[in-house]
Amino acid sequence: MIDWYQAFVLAVLQGLTEFLPISSSAHLVIPSLILDWPDQGLAFDVAVHVGTLLAVVGYYRNDLSNILWAWTSSLTGGTSTDDSKLAWYIIWATIPAAFLGLVGRDFIAAEFRTLPVIATTTLIFGLLLGFADRGSRISQRPAVRISLAVALIIGFAQAIALVPGVSRSGITITAALLMGLSRQDSARFSFLLSIPIIASAGALKSWDLYLSAVSVDWLMLAGGALISGTTAYLCIAVFLRLLDRIGMMPFVYYRIVLALGLYLLWLA
Repeated sequence: MIDWYQAFVLAVLQGLTEFLPISSSAHLVIPSLILDWPDQGLAFDVAVHVGTLLAVVGYYRNDLSNILWAWTSSLTGGTSTDDSKLAWYIIWATIPAAFLGLVGRDFIAAEFRTLPVIATTTLIFGLLLGFADRGSRISQRPAVRISLAVALIIGFAQAIALVPGVSRSGITITAALLMGLSRQDSARFSFLLSIPIIASAGALKSWDLYLSAVSVDWLMLAGGALISGTTAYLCIAVFLRLLDRIGMMPFVYYRIVLALGLYLLWLA
């Protein structure tokens, strides 16, 4: 059972790494490997996921309200708008990862949640992010607008992020940049696309928690959700504000260093 200090560190890590393109799984495995911390437990996983979900919903609350209203209106005979189309794009783009998560999550957790796999995916998909960002920076073409085809490609890319170390935000932003979207549009769609996935993952973990019938420390869970949510909200706001100025390369360099560190841990 983790203590309050460990809960604080893990909640901050979850809040930071859920939306930055640096892989939350790569970071959450480090404390247990280096510091020999105990597993945080299923209940704490649920709590910090709820926190990050509330953060992204809170940040995009106005956008989500407009999208939901436009989508509902289109279903009842209203005019199709950019917001209603975006709702459908998010729904269709969610299906690949949701399906793979349902049928393959146990296999992926058993076979791919290892240090060499996490180090390798952290490195490879970090380099791919750098390639995509560099290509978008030097391209003279006008930015592409989101479409169903683009959304589906991003959705299939998101499914790859079930493998630890890939980074959900990293791979979806990479795919969006490769498709020609601007940095801001890539990040926005990536973050909106995270909402149904985080909600689905939280629901599955909650069901597993219900079936396990373990006792929980509700105060620690509430604290973990609050800390992860606050950290995630600030992270989204700062990331989007600095995105056009700094681009993706600082995260690429960080991932390279992180991957090398994980390889050293594996070989030690």
